[in-house]
Amino acid sequence: EGGFDFKLSVVNSIVSLMKQVPETAESSLFHLCEFIDDCEYTMLSTHTIHIIANFVSMVAAPSRYIRFIYNRVILENSTIRAAAIAALSKIAASCPSLRTSITTLLKHSLNDEDDETRDRASIAVSVLKEAMALNPYVTPVVEEYDDISPDLPSEGDLAALIYLQPLPMSFKKLERSIKAYISTPGAMEGTDQLTFSALPIIEDSYEEDVLNTVHDLAVGFGSKSANTEVHDPAAAVYAIPELADLGRVFRSSSPVSLTEEETEYVVRCIKHILDEHVVLQFLIQNTVENQRIQNVIVELESSDSDTYEIIGDVPAEKAEYGETASAFTVLRKRTVEKIEPICFSCQLNFTAVQVDNDSGEPMGDGYAEEYLLEDLLISPSDYMAKICVSDFRQAWNGTDDSNEALGKFTMQPKTLDLAVSSVIELLGMAPCDGTGQLSKVNSSDPKQHMLHLSGKFLGGHEVLARVQLNVRPGEGTLLKIAVRSDDKAVSDAVMSCIN
Repeated sequence: EGGFDFKLSVVNSIVSLMKQVPETAESSLFHLCEFIDDCEYTMLSTHTIHIIANFVSMVAAPSRYIRFIYNRVILENSTIRAAAIAALSKIAASCPSLRTSITTLLKHSLNDEDDETRDRASIAVSVLKEAMALNPYVTPVVEEYDDISPDLPSEGDLAALIYLQPLPMSFKKLERSIKAYISTPGAMEGTDQLTFSALPIIEDSYEEDVLNTVHDLAVGFGSKSANTEVHDPAAAVYAIPELADLGRVFRSSSPVSLTEEETEYVVRCIKHILDEHVVLQFLIQNTVENQRIQNVIVELESSDSDTYEIIGDVPAEKAEYGETASAFTVLRKRTVEKIEPICFSCQLNFTAVQVDNDSGEPMGDGYAEEYLLEDLLISPSDYMAKICVSDFRQAWNGTDDSNEALGKFTMQPKTLDLAVSSVIELLGMAPCDGTGQLSKVNSSDPKQHMLHLSGKFLGGHEVLARVQLNVRPGEGTLLKIAVRSDDKAVSDAVMSCIN
């Protein structure tokens, strides 16, 4: 009895129970099997079938549940049949001892009237046959029950690779990554095989509104663009031949404001990170009526000349009233191995030309002008792509602690919400397991919180961080952080973001 929402809640509750108390997996799966026998909702049935396939390897006898799933192939509509075929294929991949029996059942669907069901069965039979030929299952000979080895696929098993290993990224991110790869100058001229590792990284936090910021600013304020396509910020770098020769952009930061929004000239900066260079794109918006600004550049100065070297500028030709132009400054990293936070003082230099309000023609030759901007910080967090791992605990335990960096800090008095968001922003990493929001954490103490973060540093270094926050009224927030990666220098660089 009950509607869709009620039944979905029941299924989700059973799944939560199996995750929290694995000993209940066997009885819980039997309840789910009985549930799909009488479920009238196609979407909920397919959802439950996939859940059974995911958890069946947790029980001692997975073969007990095959008949419940195969009954769906015989009795249900095409959508559920296709889901049942996929579930049987996954069970066969996870349990090598059952592959021969499941392959026999799958062959019955090779002539199914539904294209999707027939194709899934055909692929599964082909994959399982090849997997069994490469790694034949040998029944273990044991004398004691305790000596029975687990029924697990061998390392490098073909069926396990296809059905059990998830894609490194979602299909949406894969599409965007391939488009970014195609737009990289010279990428399509090579003959090397395209692999996931060769594709550009697409960050988990790259929302469309952030990616479209550059496009919206270029259109000009007061106007709307009907194009809803996601725009890659690195495309502005690739469009200039001198900058395109520097190589592929690893990541692009969100625009950082260097002025107030109400000032005469609104300036934002996007930091494009490359292997050996940093390209600073300054988005300069002219809000002064009857004025055109020409030959616009941003002059940078820093007291630390050991980390970055300014090697060139690409000035913005002009910006009329209400328009936004882009100027570029190229920095070369003197020491690639060591990355530290560096602050630059910025000054906008340009030629101001008065124009006629009606005709738009210049009135005179113009005059040189300077406009002081706020300081620009380049931090190791700018070199960090926000990539969330699916299982933080497993990833943390699987990372060697020999390169671990530990730190203990005191932050200014803040609420726990503000402290969590501040740490995420400072480190530039992605929160995992729902720890980025307090509402998703079952904590009895609102003054304490454990934050799990992950990301990928320039050079392909996987980085994990565990952050414990403890709010002390009147004293500030106590912050304990542990950072792990495959390179001690990277761990130290991430830790320096807090300093």
